Amino acid sequence: MASVQGEPPAKALKHGVQNKGAAKPKGRSINTLTVEQLESDVISQLAAENWSGSTAKSFSSEIVENIYTNELGAVKKVMMLEVSQYLEKYLWKFYVPHKSSLSHVISIMIMVNEKFRERVPAWEAFKNSPDNFPGFFEDVTRLIISPDSLSYKSQTVVLVFLIHIFNSLEVDLIRQHAQKLVSLSIWTNLKPGRLSELYKETPKMKKFMSAIKKQDGRLSKEELQKAVFERQFLYRLITERFYPTLHSITEKDSTDKTHYCERVLELLIDLQAQLPTRRFLNTLLDDLHVVVTCKRSLVFQKGSKLFSQLLDMLEFYVGFEINDLTGEPMTDKEMTDIHYRRIRALQKAAFCNFGEELRRFALSNVASIDSDGSLYKYLSPLDDKQLSALAVKLSLIPEPPSEADEVEFGSYTKTYNKEFLLDLMVFRYERRLSQIEAINEMPLYPTEAIVWDENIVPGDYYSGQGCLALPKLNLQFLTLHDYLLRNFHLFRLESTYEIRQDIEDAVYRMKPWISESDTTLFGGWARMAQPIEGFNVVEVAKPKLGENHPARVRADVSILLNTRGNIRNEWESLRKHDVAFLITVRPNNTTSVRYNFKGDFIPQVGLLYVRGCEIEGMLDADGRVIEEGPEPRPQLRGNVRTFRVWLDPNQYKRDMTSHEGGQEDVYGTFNIIMRRKPKENNFKAVLETIRDLMNTECVVPDWLQDILLGYGDPGSAHYSTCVTYSC
Repeated sequence: MASVQGEPPAKALKHGVQNKGAAKPKGRSINTLTVEQLESDVISQLAAENWSGSTAKSFSSEIVENIYTNELGAVKKVMMLEVSQYLEKYLWKFYVPHKSSLSHVISIMIMVNEKFRERVPAWEAFKNSPDNFPGFFEDVTRLIISPDSLSYKSQTVVLVFLIHIFNSLEVDLIRQHAQKLVSLSIWTNLKPGRLSELYKETPKMKKFMSAIKKQDGRLSKEELQKAVFERQFLYRLITERFYPTLHSITEKDSTDKTHYCERVLELLIDLQAQLPTRRFLNTLLDDLHVVVTCKRSLVFQKGSKLFSQLLDMLEFYVGFEINDLTGEPMTDKEMTDIHYRRIRALQKAAFCNFGEELRRFALSNVASIDSDGSLYKYLSPLDDKQLSALAVKLSLIPEPPSEADEVEFGSYTKTYNKEFLLDLMVFRYERRLSQIEAINEMPLYPTEAIVWDENIVPGDYYSGQGCLALPKLNLQFLTLHDYLLRNFHLFRLESTYEIRQDIEDAVYRMKPWISESDTTLFGGWARMAQPIEGFNVVEVAKPKLGENHPARVRADVSILLNTRGNIRNEWESLRKHDVAFLITVRPNNTTSVRYNFKGDFIPQVGLLYVRGCEIEGMLDADGRVIEEGPEPRPQLRGNVRTFRVWLDPNQYKRDMTSHEGGQEDVYGTFNIIMRRKPKENNFKAVLETIRDLMNTECVVPDWLQDILLGYGDPGSAHYSTCVTYSC
């Protein structure tokens, strides 16, 4: 590996420091407002004439229509309207339920969404004048169910507003209306067979449902229609709006439909991630097979990466280890018992109805048939009618209509075809990793796939308008495990953002180019990174009992420290447990091409792989690790230094599995090692601590756990409320 030492130009250093983060996308700028812009813009003039000041102004629907048509499409214009208090002094002040125009209603939602984007209090205007809010909320919900006159961009605005609604349940005004959409009455949308099974599991729910029916009998016609609309809202949103849009997306479609579907998934994730909203909704989503339907869509298979990431989050929360009705966390044994009950029900139905075709399947032990491959193997020989009949017996799909009704029967067979039914069976009955097993098999170091994925690690110029596949730190959490897991992911991604900045800065300074012999040449140097002279994996320990990844993976990394004395001392002073990163770059640019520090980073430097490692120590002349202690460190000859490092066993297993599948061996390609400042490099220890906590049966006092999860009174944790005992 060739290396050329040289002082990088001052201009390059300047750009390298200022552009440590992701490159600035073309056509995007930071959303800021100046005083001159505020004073000279037409919006300021409109505000001064119509709603600024303390005196009441008359209302003109033409002004609302004009602003909606011409101004609300630009972020800076919306910011100016927010500064001028357009929502408080004009839109909400003159709103009339069920009579205000469509533009008026959507304008209110756009301004509320802007308040959330700017992270300012959003509901103050509604709390100060709450009389019209019930009518406004009804207008919004009816608008999202039947938005025939709305574009997908406008429908997305309504969805974002609804997401903010369900993330603001701590506001009494919001909660008393939003809770009606996710109450027990939504179970009226379940299939009769599924509802009967639920009544057998929890008989008291049948009494509650009977009470709801009796209460319906005492309502007036208008009240009953409103109650039915509220309990069917989410069901209709999924079946009448989301599914048709999802199935209508083609490869040539615009991105508006995809963004709409992504926002629907974000809404469902937020509803599933809070116990008050998931208690009855989770059963409805399972009955509608939302995850399976989304996985079979074109947008998942060939389309949006963000959609796939959001669907993974939704699938995680659909199967979260919690009792939806009681809110109690479930143990691995309880989850295993549920899995075994489902498999036994499947085997019983198979034996009773398809004894000849599925006899071997019905009589096999559970462990031999509950993998996805085994389920496909045993169920694939069944034809469409047999699979459909089996799914009906298990209350997974409704009874088929009469074949005499060709339209209904054709639609039924098209929806519940063999491929869909196989995917549904596998999704419901396959064995899944427990949450603890999944977190234990997750690599702690970020890779190139995560570091530059702006869906989960947004760049410096993220405006807050787009959807991100990130867990949210709400006021409430499902369980203590959920609380720790969300913090684990967010801290990991926050560290990844800083790591991305350091990698881009170091690699830019090293100036990787391709030489005439197709080798990588470094035309610069970096204090925090060095070219790798040699890399060898020296130990792969056998897995521990019950694990499927190596117990330990160690490697030797050799570098040439042909640098100034102070930099050499910094590298030789790397301590045990310091974290470093191994990087592979294969640039396409020759030495005559200059780097554009405002352009995209990865295509310019040809970055391929990033892997983390942990320093065990520097090797002496005999190849032994130099232990830290009071003894003076041995003096090594020459400029070559070799460090022994620990690699991430989980990541190593994944890479070796990919290599066996025909992909490149990552560990034979590294050509840069990068270190970080010790004060900024403790993320691995923090992540390990959180993971260890999740593996430990924490004994947390009830009052403290309730406060952490957002269900208790924060004042109860104050020392003045604690009971003291005297000796």
